[in-house]
Amino acid sequence: MEFYEIDPTNSYKLFQDIGADNMGAKIMSQKTKIYTIYIKNINVGGANILKQDALSIGADVCVPMGTIIAKDKFVDIILIATKKQLKILAKKELTQPFGLKTLAQNLKYFFNKKTFKTKIMGVININDDSFFKNSRVKGKNVFKAIDKMIKDGASIIDIGAVSSRPGSEPIPEKDELNKIKPICDFIKKNKIYKKVQFSIDSYTPCVVEYALKSGVQIVNDITGLKNDEIAQLVAKYKATVVIMHMDKTPKNMQNNPQYNNIIIDIDNFFKQRIQKAHSFGIKNIILDVGIGFGKKLEHNLTLLKNISHFRHFGYELLIGASRKSMIDNVIKSDVEDRLSGTVAIHLDSIKKGVSIVRVHDVKEHYQAIKIQESIENSSSF
Repeated sequence: MEFYEIDPTNSYKLFQDIGADNMGAKIMSQKTKIYTIYIKNINVGGANILKQDALSIGADVCVPMGTIIAKDKFVDIILIATKKQLKILAKKELTQPFGLKTLAQNLKYFFNKKTFKTKIMGVININDDSFFKNSRVKGKNVFKAIDKMIKDGASIIDIGAVSSRPGSEPIPEKDELNKIKPICDFIKKNKIYKKVQFSIDSYTPCVVEYALKSGVQIVNDITGLKNDEIAQLVAKYKATVVIMHMDKTPKNMQNNPQYNNIIIDIDNFFKQRIQKAHSFGIKNIILDVGIGFGKKLEHNLTLLKNISHFRHFGYELLIGASRKSMIDNVIKSDVEDRLSGTVAIHLDSIKKGVSIVRVHDVKEHYQAIKIQESIENSSSF
């Protein structure tokens, strides 16, 4: 007899491979994933009920000392359960008081998660001051860069004419439009949008509209739909919007950013902006936590570690950490030497449910992602 530990990522297939009944394989696969869920500001009565209900089915809840005697009216707790146990709890708590009915409805998200195909968004900057000079492209080289990114495996190409690096200043709308026009005209004339999706990295209405008229399908808005005009345009052209979180503006966003709880603060931001998008009739949404946009290193690391949390909205998640200074803050490196750190961040994010990675280096990411997918889809024995 021999034995070894296996990766349970594809547990359903693994159980089928050893000859298990399909229904049995499905049921048992729900037991291989452990969820650790942080629940904030729950009524202490609800915490005690949830604790007992969890223990009764083999799950557990970590509570603060004094919870059993209701020392505090509201507490933070951590629920630990398998997918199957979460389903049972979601039914049990529907009849319970102290806000547990709402919790029960929210727990359903964990066993109804949407999955999306991984996509690479290539970055093309047609400006003179983006932080990574190798991403800056001018003249006819833009068309060559687009062609190369398509061949290298990009699913989306993000084009921007204004730098949003820390400390950067906006440029006149007319200048931004003049820079973007030739690219948009090329996309429209040659119907390149049939080969790959295009995204416009702008929050300037006249630029966004020109791009959408030219076949661009995604608006990458670093202000997260702050401007009603952008929301109106996205709705008018039935486009997709990337709602990104940014604290303040590119010019001052890194001036000592502060959060009460960055996960909850950004979650609340997304709730508000998603509601705004819906009020304008926008249906296609992508969420971006905005790595490096008004965040200290510890904020970025917390977001990356807990990025899967934001899947509960049901929309695709985008991460853009390509060659950013947070890598330098972890291990000293010039922007030209941050490719390895970038790939590490993006691969980890993909494993946590991110489906779109915004990158300067398409070919290298395409290769890394394909290798990771091959490993995950391989047989466990």
